[in-house]
Amino acid sequence: MRSIKISVRNLVEFILRSGDITTSSGLRDPNAMLEGTRIHKKLQKKMGAAYHAEVSLDHTSQIHKEGIDFEICVEGRADGIFEKDGITYIDEIKGIYRDLSSMEQPVPVHRAQALCYAYIYACDQSLDSIGVRMTYCHIPTEEVRYFEEQITFEELSEWYEQLLDSYAKWMCWQIQWQTKRNDSLHTLEFPFPYREGQSDLVKGVYQSILRKKRLYIEAPTGVGKTIATVFPGVKAMGEGLVDKLFYLTAKTITRTVAEDTFSLLAENNAFLKYITLTAKSKICILEKPNCHPAFCPRAKGHFDRINDAVFDILTHEDFISRSTLCEYAEKHMVCPFEMGLDTAIWCDAIIGDYNYAFDPDSHLKRFFGNETSDDYLFLVDEAHNLVDRARAMYSASLVKEDFLALKKSVKMVSKKLTAALETANRGFLDLKRQCDSILKCTPSTLDALYGKLLRLSSVMDEFLQDDSLPERHISEEIMDKILDLYFLIRAFLNIYELIDQNYLLYCDYNESGQFCVHLQCMIPADNLDAYLAKGRAAIFFSATFLPIRYYREQLAGREEDYAIYAPSPFPISNRLLMIGRGVSTKYTARSAAMYQRIAQYILTFCSCKQGNYMVFFPSYRMMEEIHLQLLDLLEHDEKLAAAMQDIDILVQQNSMTEEDREDFLEHFQNDVDHSVVGLCVLGGIFSEGIDLKEEQLIGAVIVGTGLPMVCNENELYREFFDQKSSTAQLGFAYAYQYPGMNKVLQAAGRVIRTTNDRGAILLLDDRFLQSSYQQLFPREWFPHQVVTQESLTNHLSDFWDS
Repeated sequence: MRSIKISVRNLVEFILRSGDITTSSGLRDPNAMLEGTRIHKKLQKKMGAAYHAEVSLDHTSQIHKEGIDFEICVEGRADGIFEKDGITYIDEIKGIYRDLSSMEQPVPVHRAQALCYAYIYACDQSLDSIGVRMTYCHIPTEEVRYFEEQITFEELSEWYEQLLDSYAKWMCWQIQWQTKRNDSLHTLEFPFPYREGQSDLVKGVYQSILRKKRLYIEAPTGVGKTIATVFPGVKAMGEGLVDKLFYLTAKTITRTVAEDTFSLLAENNAFLKYITLTAKSKICILEKPNCHPAFCPRAKGHFDRINDAVFDILTHEDFISRSTLCEYAEKHMVCPFEMGLDTAIWCDAIIGDYNYAFDPDSHLKRFFGNETSDDYLFLVDEAHNLVDRARAMYSASLVKEDFLALKKSVKMVSKKLTAALETANRGFLDLKRQCDSILKCTPSTLDALYGKLLRLSSVMDEFLQDDSLPERHISEEIMDKILDLYFLIRAFLNIYELIDQNYLLYCDYNESGQFCVHLQCMIPADNLDAYLAKGRAAIFFSATFLPIRYYREQLAGREEDYAIYAPSPFPISNRLLMIGRGVSTKYTARSAAMYQRIAQYILTFCSCKQGNYMVFFPSYRMMEEIHLQLLDLLEHDEKLAAAMQDIDILVQQNSMTEEDREDFLEHFQNDVDHSVVGLCVLGGIFSEGIDLKEEQLIGAVIVGTGLPMVCNENELYREFFDQKSSTAQLGFAYAYQYPGMNKVLQAAGRVIRTTNDRGAILLLDDRFLQSSYQQLFPREWFPHQVVTQESLTNHLSDFWDS
């Protein structure tokens, strides 16, 4: 018989939730939770020796529903059990910030938790009746208020059976669905003939899942890495090895590829429920999210309707896309973002951004909010992006001037908040007096500021959860400022708890001259490991995973984990890779003459065959300078002008909208009667994540090695890694060379997308001839040609004519 376990808290918060979404709904600050734990212990200690604290309880019920037999085990720990006037009482303690005098009765879900414990204990002890006490403690003042009641076992049994019956409805659906799903997955076959190396890839992924390992895959474009990772993942799910599959990526286009892959398996008779999660800012029905019933009609009564909405979509849809989610959310008048998160709990596969699994602020607490681990499978696409993303996730910064500005804004709103902001501001001032340009810190240097921020966070918690807040008529602008800073402080305090040898703490001044305090994660591996440990296995894959040891080190690779390379399925003869001599993009070499030479290389490259080309530059400034040189050459160089009679030059603009991006790409078509040359920025929106096949793109020129700009942060990275290693220039490689080369590899990867594609790539920088760079070339980049402006045309003519 199938056994299902659920905690008392999760049971009542799921079945009995009700009411509105409010601004404070998500204010579960870990520091406030720590305060709540302290209050618990303090009150329990005061109760005396006859008070039994933290009593573990569980009860298993046999269920027969819809022709299915199973059992539900409800478990948890009662805060306290005590005797009073001959009656046994269950005590449920809650630390809160709201004003106790405004409470007319206990919060329903809090009372329901106590009733569950009362039922379990009464069953165990064969009691005819039992008492329930709700103990509320106001965290700032430690004032206490009690709500007590007595209930017969008969009443309690009827209530508990109704509660369990409501939950059993969901369990029946889940058992029936998982049986249907697993039956379909047992017979599922790989939907294509295996490409070269693809079968080994599938086996490697499956073995990693079986052995609970992390696998790092370098798989060039065209290998079919999405289906080669998803297929063994769902097969393992059908065999009971995987409970949930998380397909994680940083790009919208790769999410679409994942959706298409699951849809392909569904077309091959695999029954899977899969959902794509969308950021709140993109799916919210308001122009700007404001989660309060006064501003959003969906927030009013959301929790009264959400369970019906989720059950409706689960029983009618398998692929839950953004549009599908919005349709059902509108039907039931609920928040589409929150509905997506709740629906994900019941889905087999979840497609979304990295932050849903790894970000300490925005990870899916429904899955990763506790210390337990489950049979989750993480498929991490374009995993080279996760290094920088993870560093950012586990870092935090605060700006002193933000505190001063908010203090002025709330001066007439709250004296207590104003005073706490002033105290925090003085903490920043103490540090600012010690900082000329950069001040490296130790945790002890920041401890005083941390204490002030902790106090401010507590005051802001109390302020935001005050029942009288709506009656104060505080402007939306001021409330937004309070919330924005509150979340920044909370993130800073959370990251402060993670500080170890992988962090660098420092103060500096930003471009506006504002004083900043940074908690910078330098190596995210340990933090990532804490989340990966909550799952069974993780598969990291990318077309640009070189050098693999660097990515394994940064992305929580363990000694027992391994990496594999999937060979490119494309014929070497379909691609011409060239390195142009006599070009340098170093700052010391940049000049009008060098820009003209680069422009001549570009026009010569594009003149040998009519078609679509992209040229990638290290910066907008260089792109603009060389754009002018291109226009000048086309106007004054008769030979080049004759060869490029019909040409459109497009220029990527800073901060392009989604519509602008689509308009730009619309020029790259298969049927061309003239040449199109797109000037783009390395590492930008066109150098990664776009899929231009066959004649849509036949060539790319990459100007420079893609090195990130020299700045405080990158220089600190360089120094940090130099100090950690005896290897010469390791800091430069980690801070500049590897990130830069990854941009180059990604841009070059735009050219050959299918077995039918033919294309040429020209690298322009003499540093590409150095062994330190050629060691970072993928295997399929050998052999390559070294060319001059004079020999370039011959190489291209031979290639296009072959």
